[in-house]
Amino acid sequence: MWRRLRRLWRAFFPARANPDDAWALSELRLEEAHLYRAMDPRDREHAVWVARRLLERYPEAPGFAVRAALLHDCGKALRPYHPLERVLTSLLRLDVPIEPLRKGLLGAWQIRQHHPEYGAARILDPQVAQIVREHHRPESLWARRLYEVDEEF
Repeated sequence: MWRRLRRLWRAFFPARANPDDAWALSELRLEEAHLYRAMDPRDREHAVWVARRLLERYPEAPGFAVRAALLHDCGKALRPYHPLERVLTSLLRLDVPIEPLRKGLLGAWQIRQHHPEYGAARILDPQVAQIVREHHRPESLWARRLYEVDEEF
């Protein structure tokens, strides 16, 4: 409960996010860096927390799993995702089609629901893309581990 309230509070103050971009970019491949940089600072901060926790819990994590942790929410960067939209789409579930990507609130629900697929489609490394695609419905080992860690934040 407290984690969700903290995330809610942070949703309204993107300037307070302080992602360790230098560390994240040192872990990512050159072709992945633009996906990370396009993310909202709050999502980048969250991604760094998740990736570091993954490494704390699983020091043997392969590079592709760490990169997937850093990029797992990159699909949210396809359109602006405003604080009120973040709150509303997390409180109310709405089943929306993946395409075409809409504007307004319908588009916000699409981003919320389909960001794993949107992100995976933009990632070149198939191992990283698979984990990003599965991070809310894990099937593979590293997607399950990413899911566990992501749920802590």
